[in-house]
Amino acid sequence: MELKSRRKRFNIYPYLLLAPALIIMLSVVIVPIFNAFNMSFMNYNLTRPNKMGYNNFGNYVKMLNDSDFTGALWRTVVWVVFGVGGQFLFGFMLALILNKYFRGRGVARAVSLIPWVTPGVLIALMWSWMFDGNYGVINDLLMKLHLIDDKIAYLARKDTAMPSVIITIIWQGIPFFALMILAGLQGIPGDLYEAAAIDGATGIQKLFYVTIPSLRNTIFVTTMLRVIWVANSVDVIFNMTNGGPANSTQTLAVYVYKKASSLDMGYASAMAIALMLVLLVAAIPYLKSTFAEKGA
Repeated sequence: MELKSRRKRFNIYPYLLLAPALIIMLSVVIVPIFNAFNMSFMNYNLTRPNKMGYNNFGNYVKMLNDSDFTGALWRTVVWVVFGVGGQFLFGFMLALILNKYFRGRGVARAVSLIPWVTPGVLIALMWSWMFDGNYGVINDLLMKLHLIDDKIAYLARKDTAMPSVIITIIWQGIPFFALMILAGLQGIPGDLYEAAAIDGATGIQKLFYVTIPSLRNTIFVTTMLRVIWVANSVDVIFNMTNGGPANSTQTLAVYVYKKASSLDMGYASAMAIALMLVLLVAAIPYLKSTFAEKGA
């Protein structure tokens, strides 16, 4: 009877439902990661097939002595900190605006999603035209406002190229933060604001003592997702500057892509694994908070 009851308790149906997703994850995520990990210990350059073979930690040693790698890693930090920081700041302000009632709010919410749904290549092309040193609209606008006296080739100068691509990625990511934070704002009970008003709280005090604490988890999860996505993004920088001028906008993801494009798969795999480990360390707080909530 006990064996029969155990058989009754076991139900294979849930596993069959999960099987297609698990197979896809195994095929497109897990297997490529293991292949990249394996290639990271090899001289795997497709332009020199006769010299392929394992070199143990040779690629990792090369990586530590590669000034282009350390520079790309630092630029990745700048790219992520200012890019994601700007997306959060403007996305939060946009969410507060869209949360208020005004005529045409539905249209405004729909229009605000345009940067998010626009392909990255098209965004890069559009902003490249805007930043163009000869006929770009940004130069024209700044000169009409008498903020600059001469045209600036933003994407061709080392001091302006990185700020230009950061502005572009900020514009692209604002709607994602706005959408997620707006959803969180609509879940905050109105009683909290009424209680704060009775206690004499000002609008700023409500923001810092009611709104932001209530959105803590939403902000944290959204920020972590954007950190991972922005750190791995290639399309905007590659299509606007190709990592230039003089590697001034070459992030680690762009450097990996360029090395892989030159068929140096072993070294590219080693750098990709290093980037994955850095992002994994950054994601540990998110994983801890997720499991802590489930445990609670």
